[in-house]
Amino acid sequence: MRWGFAGIATALLSGVAFAQAPGDWATYGHDKGGQRHSPLKEITPGNAGNLAPAWTYHMRPATPATTADANADAQRRAEGLPDMTAGGAPAGPRARRSRFAGSEVTPLVVNGRMFVSTPYGRVVALNPDTGAEIWATTIPGPGQPSLRGVEYWAGDTQTPPRIVFGTRDGRLIALDAASGAFAEGFGEHGVVEMKTPEILNGGEARFYGMTSPPIVYGNLIITGSAVQEFPAKGAAGDVRAWDARDGHLVWTFHSVPRKGEKGYDTWAPGSAEGRSGVNAWGFLSLDEKRGIVYMPFGAPTFDRYGGDRAGDNLFGTSLVAADAKTGKYLWHFQVVHHDIWDGDLEAAPLLFDATVKGRKVPTVAVISKSALLFVLNRETGKPIFPIAERRVPVSDVPGEKASATQPFPLVTPPLGRTSFSIKNDITDLTPELHDTCAKWIGDNQMVEGSIYTPIHLNKVTISFPGLLGGGNWGGATYDPAQHLLVVNTHDLGQVTKLVPSKGPLPFERGQPSGRFRPDNSRLLCQKGPWGRLWGVDMTTGKIRWQVPLGISDEAPEGKKLTGRPNMGGAITTAGGLTFVGATDDNRFRAFATATGKMVWEVKLDAAAHATPMTYAGRDGRQYVAIAATGGTFLDSPLTSDTITAFALKPKDAGQ
Repeated sequence: MRWGFAGIATALLSGVAFAQAPGDWATYGHDKGGQRHSPLKEITPGNAGNLAPAWTYHMRPATPATTADANADAQRRAEGLPDMTAGGAPAGPRARRSRFAGSEVTPLVVNGRMFVSTPYGRVVALNPDTGAEIWATTIPGPGQPSLRGVEYWAGDTQTPPRIVFGTRDGRLIALDAASGAFAEGFGEHGVVEMKTPEILNGGEARFYGMTSPPIVYGNLIITGSAVQEFPAKGAAGDVRAWDARDGHLVWTFHSVPRKGEKGYDTWAPGSAEGRSGVNAWGFLSLDEKRGIVYMPFGAPTFDRYGGDRAGDNLFGTSLVAADAKTGKYLWHFQVVHHDIWDGDLEAAPLLFDATVKGRKVPTVAVISKSALLFVLNRETGKPIFPIAERRVPVSDVPGEKASATQPFPLVTPPLGRTSFSIKNDITDLTPELHDTCAKWIGDNQMVEGSIYTPIHLNKVTISFPGLLGGGNWGGATYDPAQHLLVVNTHDLGQVTKLVPSKGPLPFERGQPSGRFRPDNSRLLCQKGPWGRLWGVDMTTGKIRWQVPLGISDEAPEGKKLTGRPNMGGAITTAGGLTFVGATDDNRFRAFATATGKMVWEVKLDAAAHATPMTYAGRDGRQYVAIAATGGTFLDSPLTSDTITAFALKPKDAGQ
């Protein structure tokens, strides 16, 4: 087993923890440990069928079209998509896109206000009972606010509460929570430039920004980042902490170790210097009592070929625990050694106390793109349920030295497909789809792959899971009363090959390259389910239930419950419900957490590729809110700009 550990200080720092009201949703994960579990229980499996829209907020501002369109086009360019034509239709091949922009935001509700970052260059505060704007602040420059949300800092005796967030172009911004004004005294008029010479490794940023919110610990704002996946050299993926009062840099954790630091010897000589990747582009988590920050890191660059970086490549695709006050390394667990599959950890590490064999254990769980669930002691990083190193396939690519083994959980099975057989696993949804897929596979001379099969040179490999998982940034939620971890995954395979390159590396991705479906069909080429919701018992590590998540409207009658690709997370409540959108079928659903039975479903104007949240309004009612715009990595049609809050009809409330 390859993990590391250093001594841990567990002293509670006075004044560090922020006590939120029970009905608030004050940080992305509801709590800093990312459980995404609310104590609210007005809505139950028995009355969820009576949920109805209470209000809808349109994120696209009611300003002259040129302003909104410029913001939308700026986001599209940042994501490598074509601009729109003057007539309002998309330019280029993706003609189904509109002037709507994609959002994956989870709103916050704190002290009677809802805070939202929008993909139209604005951060807004809303009345959580009505959706009416209280204030709206336009963020100057082309970089959009982080698309998954903002963070709340409660302030101190000298400074009032602030809303803090990053932008897609690498700025850290603080706004006054009461007025939305840029926070004077924080950086330069409320803005800190994150693209420092050290983080750029002496060069220019091909891409550096924030797509997810930071996390606050006391008076520290701890930030991850989104960086390039190619070329190999570029901006560092370091995690940093900034003073929430004035914005000065407090500490830096080097995600690719420098000479003399732990893990440097896991890189071939010279290969760590200037290396990009190994970034926490998803969500960080905190154990506020112990003062530990948990950082899920992604793969090193280039994430499909590692011939120029022999070794395990710490802290690539690893969970790292550090002292939240100082950034000092405590322990790590590497989920993928020498990652050449883009197997990023990006979901928030899930912190809870498990009861295993009658003993209470401080726990952290991480779901990987490989669909594997790792459950560790969050003080030490040691496995709670057994994990073993197993031999995996070797690479046939010249110069590539894939790791001979990878870690596998021995109790919880993979939460998704990890192999594909051309003979047995081609879809049988319809004879026509089967034949189309079989011909596509044959025409391209595709070869079978299983988990951790390295991509072949000049041969198209069918990989399961693909680069979108398995699991993804939506991660898991935990219901402490039921000792149940609930997580949505999908089986979205990938077809890829390596070909000789004329660039700085000898090999690059060739064609065909993409998802395991022909001609951009919405129907996939493997047997289903294509997406699932899982309930995993955290007292045993065993699966308690699993159900297909999502329907294929174009499938034949009687076969529509295929499960669907999904992006976004679930939440649980003390009322016994799991709420999840995520699927590309435009639905928002509620399930009974105990059984996995669906008890409510509504069709939205767009896919809700976001994590919902729930809160108590100032009127005392329980609301459940979700953003639905389409977009995200699944490339769902951008057909809306809404955040919708649902509540029980007044006559049903309290029943």
